[in-house]
Amino acid sequence: MTPHDSIVTLPQRPSLLLAVAAQLRRKDPKALMLNGSIIMLLSSTLVSILNFAYNVVMARMMGPSKFGHVTASVTLLMLASAVTLSFQLVCAKFVARNQTPGAKAGVYHTLLSKAWMLSLAMGAIVFASQSWIAGYLNIPDSRILAVLAIGIAAYVPLGVRRGAMQGLCSFRRLGASFIIEAVTRLLTGVVLVVLGYGVLGAVGAISAAVLAAYFLPPIGPEMRVRTEVSAPASFGEGIQAIVFFVGQVIISNVDIILVKHFFAPETAGLYAAVALVGRLLYFASWSVVSAMFPVTAAAKPQDEDPRVVLLPLLVVLALVVVFVLIMSLFPHLILHTIFGVEFHQNEPLLALYAAATGIYSLSVVIMAYEMSRRIANIGWLQLALSGVLVLAISAFHNTLREVITVQILLMALMLGLVLFPFLRRYRVASRAEAT
Repeated sequence: MTPHDSIVTLPQRPSLLLAVAAQLRRKDPKALMLNGSIIMLLSSTLVSILNFAYNVVMARMMGPSKFGHVTASVTLLMLASAVTLSFQLVCAKFVARNQTPGAKAGVYHTLLSKAWMLSLAMGAIVFASQSWIAGYLNIPDSRILAVLAIGIAAYVPLGVRRGAMQGLCSFRRLGASFIIEAVTRLLTGVVLVVLGYGVLGAVGAISAAVLAAYFLPPIGPEMRVRTEVSAPASFGEGIQAIVFFVGQVIISNVDIILVKHFFAPETAGLYAAVALVGRLLYFASWSVVSAMFPVTAAAKPQDEDPRVVLLPLLVVLALVVVFVLIMSLFPHLILHTIFGVEFHQNEPLLALYAAATGIYSLSVVIMAYEMSRRIANIGWLQLALSGVLVLAISAFHNTLREVITVQILLMALMLGLVLFPFLRRYRVASRAEAT
């Protein structure tokens, strides 16, 4: 049986899908982004609550030290997500750009086969190096990494499936994928920890959640039509996506890895709780970016208008302001009440970490817009600053506050650097319309 034998031919469906696609293209991009942002924000809020519940339950059941081991494992999965998100972004971009259902399906199936090969290789590497990784991160049982390798082995193909949903602006299906992953992680994790599997069970739930999200919800009928020749994802697009997400993943996760290495397990677990709260803001911001990306990518070159990014930028700015205020006013409620008395020591760090995350989130909106329109060098800037971040935290880590201060300064620098070319392009577009 060839790969095409498993693809359903739908005689009348292509014309219907073409009509739907044409209708989406005619729809006001701002309205499409707003509707998508609302759907993704709602689903992201539910996912964040579920993920937060998972981490709170794990923290309360195992304490700071063991919770630090779980968080380190989650962070390793997030590092692997650099590749997952690269495939998702490229898939979303080219599914959105191709005009016919068959061409869209062609992009999806081509990327899916490549994703499986790469993801299985990544899982094998983690499995083979489990002892070394466990030693570096002070994880007592290397089997934890072996279990995590199962989830990593299916993680990149999951990104391709989500990229197809995103490229089709199927935001309800995309939101359902994230919700299924979060529900599976929470329920499976609680059951396995109660049964006595401890950290091993908590990490096993992470891998089980990835597998569940791959199969559910099933891919839509748009991706099961007979494939056609499509505008291929170029090598340059792939490199751009990889560079962008490698830098993004390093910036978002390397602080936890370095704190886990430089500090005692108890202190690393306390920092993990602070970082967990801060990541809620980033995930909410990324949901807005997810709605913006396929809309701006699908626009024709002559229709480019940098001002279209103002709406998502303002939404993210509002999220940042509200989130930082909440972290400043209610740190005791968040850490002491939710995580427990053992985690109250780092209450002053919550607002600082939220500020660092918020500044970075604003940069991500602008960088994602640039990448949706062209092969931009902005990803290389982020990658360079992520390397500087690693070196800076390695040099300045006397206290947890110092670690976060380093992040705030570098994220502010990044925001200034990405704003400069964007504002110049924005002024040109405004003058052109005025004339």
